[in-house]
Amino acid sequence: MTKGQPGLRERKKAATREALSWAALCLAVERGLENVRVEDIAAAAGVSPRTYNNYFSSKAEAIVHRHRDRLRQSTEALRERPAGEPLWEALTRALLAPHHDAAEQPDPQWTAAIRQLLREPVLQAELMRDAAQTAAGLTAAVAARTGTDPERDLYPKLVTAAALAAIKAANDQYLTADPPVPFQSVLEDALRQLAAGLPAPSPH
Repeated sequence: MTKGQPGLRERKKAATREALSWAALCLAVERGLENVRVEDIAAAAGVSPRTYNNYFSSKAEAIVHRHRDRLRQSTEALRERPAGEPLWEALTRALLAPHHDAAEQPDPQWTAAIRQLLREPVLQAELMRDAAQTAAGLTAAVAARTGTDPERDLYPKLVTAAALAAIKAANDQYLTADPPVPFQSVLEDALRQLAAGLPAPSPH
């Protein structure tokens, strides 16, 4: 095992968690959240309901896991970017890294279903849960890169808040765009505009 890399057991657990999260999302999109049972999710992922309960305490937690895990991956990716790379270039690359599978044109039926799903209060509440902790990890990574203090200094908090706002804005744009556009390209555009200081758009 390479130093700093997860072992086989950790990789298997991560793969199971990802499979359960994806199954929960797909079934909720297909049937509606209220019509999905834990047993259905477990069966779709090829595990037992008991195994499911070892990973997630609710359907909402399973669905939101993908979002949280991508932010965790981005935080790790930022820490691994070259030291001499400009902050916003490193941050953009890091935030895009987990979205390599979102470069294709989305299915309009899929985005419409996700839009509907995100209206569920239980999912909105789950997205808010642990949001501060998730942001704190990214703030710490920005602070380490910029030589600032993640608790006392405004700068790393401001960068993190702007980056997370860009992700939310990109997601909103992705889910409502007509014609549909790949999420990866929308997110990259949002981050590039931030890096440029949000210049006023050119008249159409």
